[in-house]
Amino acid sequence: MVRRRTQLSREERWRLARLHAEGRSARQIAATLDRAPSTITRELKRNARADGSYDPDYAQLQTRARRFRGSRLEREDELREQVLDMLAAKLSPQQAAGRLKREAGRHVISAESIYRFIHAQIARTKDYRFAHYLPRGRVKRGYSRKRGARGSTAYLQQRRPLSERSPEADQRLVFGHWEADLMSFGQGRPQLLVLQERRSRALLAAALPSKAAEPLIRVLRGLLERLPPALRRSAAFDNGSEFVRHHRLHELGVETFFCDPHSPWQKGGVENAIGRLRRRLPRQTDLDAMPAAALHAVIRAANNTPRKCLDYQTPAEVLHNQLLRLQCDSSFLPAQE
Repeated sequence: MVRRRTQLSREERWRLARLHAEGRSARQIAATLDRAPSTITRELKRNARADGSYDPDYAQLQTRARRFRGSRLEREDELREQVLDMLAAKLSPQQAAGRLKREAGRHVISAESIYRFIHAQIARTKDYRFAHYLPRGRVKRGYSRKRGARGSTAYLQQRRPLSERSPEADQRLVFGHWEADLMSFGQGRPQLLVLQERRSRALLAAALPSKAAEPLIRVLRGLLERLPPALRRSAAFDNGSEFVRHHRLHELGVETFFCDPHSPWQKGGVENAIGRLRRRLPRQTDLDAMPAAALHAVIRAANNTPRKCLDYQTPAEVLHNQLLRLQCDSSFLPAQE
């Protein structure tokens, strides 16, 4: 016989109370109600009064109270404020949960609990400002399909496919391998050139007036030539025409590689980085009106955000601890001329 696994009903609690008052054992009551003995034992332990007596109405109220008590973030004010402060600083729920675990040396709260809390607040209060705490700002949970990149490769001279890049770069074994892409802010608006170092996930960035190839390569060279040779081994691009002058990086000892057509996911690190930057730099941002210090702060914040892939260290900490001994508040954003 298959026993039901739902909670006890009001009628079952009344029968349990009568049998318990008659002095029946938990096993006898369980057999009468067709329930597991552990269910009866747990019910008597959790919902009995302080004097040991069992009142079915009181038990029913206790069950309802627990059901609507809410999550830990609703019950614990200090933890809630700490988590919301981290989300307001543009950390994702996963990053916030991981950083709390790293700092406390134990599990504190899961990312799923944080997501559920935020979406519960939206559903209950209809205050859609809570969505601003989430990475994508979505009111409802779900996923969207991204379109692949399009374009030809015939105009890219000296083009080498990404498959020829060294295995140590693919496996993130050494520093100095970069991925680059443009972050767009609408037709005719300035662009943001974004580079991410594969091992540390550190970012470099610089604003561009347009997608023109000549100014882009000058800025790109300027970003890379300030680095020591150990930090400029290779760079990977998509097949956009803005990277047509990539071969001029060879003079710096930087090898250049390109994704396969329609495969931007092959440089997924920088694609992910741009998605994270969107939290602070939405598409309607006017880079011309944005002070250099503000852009500097955005990149600094990205480089000081804990990452799961780094065991919740920050990119700045990884470079500081393993290679360059940089201070953790370094932004990696070169000064603009």
